[in-house]
Amino acid sequence: MTPRSIRILTAQEYAALGTGPEVVRIANDQDVEGLPLDGPQVIELDFPKFTDGRAYSQAWALRRRGFAGEIRAVGAVLVDQLLLMQRTGFSSAVLRADQDPAIAQRQFARFAAFYQGDATGGRPRFRSAA
Repeated sequence: MTPRSIRILTAQEYAALGTGPEVVRIANDQDVEGLPLDGPQVIELDFPKFTDGRAYSQAWALRRRGFAGEIRAVGAVLVDQLLLMQRTGFSSAVLRADQDPAIAQRQFARFAAFYQGDATGGRPRFRSAA
């Protein structure tokens, strides 16, 4: 079974979305444990550079707390990060301008299954029926 992909957005598509009170942007050094989850429909988590992965932990924590809305990755998002983003709870990602959306979408076909569980309810392989 192929894992579901996340929605890939280009910078132009992202700019067309606009923002509103239902969109909350969180810095990657902010604690999300106390963030009220009843207001926002979209939470944007920032990747200020490729090597800073704190937003993965934030997404995981938000999903564990029960946030069912859209979690969007913004900032320095590369195609290499997309599988881990999907597994930690992101539902969309805005690619850095130099990244190819076609290559990004192919990332989700690379692996048929994963051994570990994920933030969106995927069960560990050893717990699945044989």
